[in-house]
Amino acid sequence: MQFALNEDQIAVRDMALAFAAEKIAPHALRWDEEKHFPVDVMREAATLGMGGIYIREDVGGSAMTRFDAALIFEALATGCPTTSAFISIHNMASWMIDAYGSDTQRHTWLPKLCTMELIASYCLTEPGAGSDAAALRTRAVRDGDHYVLNGQKQFISGAGGTDLLVAMVRTGGDGPGGISTLVIDGKTPGVSFGANERKMGWNAQPTRAVMFENARVPVANRLGEEGIGFKIAMAGLDGGRLNITACSLGGAQTALDKARGYMKERKAFGKRLDEFQALQFRLADMAIELEAARTFLWRAAAALDRKDPDATMLCAMAKRFGTDVGFEVANHALQLHGGYGYLSEYGIEKIVRDLRVHQILEGTNEIMRLIVARKLIEGAR
Repeated sequence: MQFALNEDQIAVRDMALAFAAEKIAPHALRWDEEKHFPVDVMREAATLGMGGIYIREDVGGSAMTRFDAALIFEALATGCPTTSAFISIHNMASWMIDAYGSDTQRHTWLPKLCTMELIASYCLTEPGAGSDAAALRTRAVRDGDHYVLNGQKQFISGAGGTDLLVAMVRTGGDGPGGISTLVIDGKTPGVSFGANERKMGWNAQPTRAVMFENARVPVANRLGEEGIGFKIAMAGLDGGRLNITACSLGGAQTALDKARGYMKERKAFGKRLDEFQALQFRLADMAIELEAARTFLWRAAAALDRKDPDATMLCAMAKRFGTDVGFEVANHALQLHGGYGYLSEYGIEKIVRDLRVHQILEGTNEIMRLIVARKLIEGAR
């Protein structure tokens, strides 16, 4: 077990922290207000290796570990959880191509994905298939060398602003065994996008429905064999859950730091806020919970790196715990700011809004409990 970072890991984390402080944090409130998708800044991050963090080197990836990725996404999220979360989604979609694609597919798409010249979205959720992802209905019917796609995806991050869609579609019968994965050019005729959703948070990345109406996609764009798409989607989500947990912790750390600074300056009843023991205890509990969640995240990331048989369960555990903690810490930080925390200029309410969705996406935290419970029950038999 690892309880301290080595020199290389510290350097990776500090690089991402410096990038977040210089390139992301000064603009985060404006991006949120203007619903601006900062593609140019994300491409700058890619020049530092953050466009293909755990992609193999032969196609331009950084070949780092999931542990390294957790450090990077937490650091980026100190500047803006929304921007960090989208970069994590792009990395997840790219990893699916790296892990399951042919040599031709990898060399066709990944060099430009690693530089973020091409940007990818992950398309699993549908209007009638959220937590029950195996019930998805988007249909891909074989027609010679193409599939003809019809259906709709919902809540797709980056949709309309990205180049490639890594989509789970039904090529066979009902259930998970009938699902395959296709890489789809976003400009394919028959592919269209809904309006940018009006959301509570995550405003610095667009979220749209993706519609397929007789869209023709080459069979050559399928990752792996027919019927393994659900396996690909779930494998991607193990890492995605770690990434989104890291984003929660980075946002929460910034909220905690802002609260500490505010408490040193604000006075009430003739004393600074940080001189009241009740508020000191609140601050201490926030730091304790955050450190516990970070330690849990590191454990799960290390398990995924070494392909531990319990990695899926540990990723689910870390996601449930870390995203709940992240939101609660940010919410307490807002409370410690009093009425000022509710004002957008302080930056706390944005973090609260951004982190709330982390308890829902990449599998709701109720589904995380289900994954853990099933593993425990199976192990007891």
